[in-house]
Amino acid sequence: MTTTVRIWDLPTRLFHWTLFVCVVGSIASASIGGNAIGWHFRFGYAILTLTLFRLLWGFAGPTYARFRSFPPSPAAALRYLRDGSGERAGHNPVGALSVYAMLAAITFQVATGLFANDSIMWDGPLRPLVSDGTSDFLTRLHRINRVIVILLILLHVGAVVFYRVARGRNLVAPMVSGDAAATLPGVAGAAPARDDAAMRLRALAILAASAAAVWAVLRLGTSGGGI
Repeated sequence: MTTTVRIWDLPTRLFHWTLFVCVVGSIASASIGGNAIGWHFRFGYAILTLTLFRLLWGFAGPTYARFRSFPPSPAAALRYLRDGSGERAGHNPVGALSVYAMLAAITFQVATGLFANDSIMWDGPLRPLVSDGTSDFLTRLHRINRVIVILLILLHVGAVVFYRVARGRNLVAPMVSGDAAATLPGVAGAAPARDDAAMRLRALAILAASAAAVWAVLRLGTSGGGI
């Protein structure tokens, strides 16, 4: 029987897959247009809540979910690509850069979407708080960054396929089960991540606080004055 180590806690796994569904739904609904834009907004609010949760979870979550466990280091990423050094439980140096890039791009996307417009009938919830020129500028950035988000997703999927085909390592299974084989490089000897009921309740409280913060931000567009 293969010995495993808990790497990804349940809240981190649920975040990962829920964010994936919401981002795909957001892109698809924007591409469809028309009444589907209403779903684009709903997915956007969900994504904003999830990204805020993940930023907080990066400081309050268990070991491998914390940002300090995978600091961004281009030099370490280059060494890893060159000779495979720096393998560790959780995110390897290249994976770490991918996570930071994805979080930055998605956060920027939802932030600009709050002020964007389609020049016809749909406005972001905070559109009344900025001038027409500012809204148009942020709308252009929103559309440009959409391409960046899609490219990052394709790069992420490509990396998963590469690991599976070229290195024989399944990166999807641990993000489903939470466990990785203890014999894998970087995992051998690693302490398991905490994933008990108390940690999950903490995640639920952070998610609720994130949702409340997003609701408060959205209220600004209806209660504040426009420019």
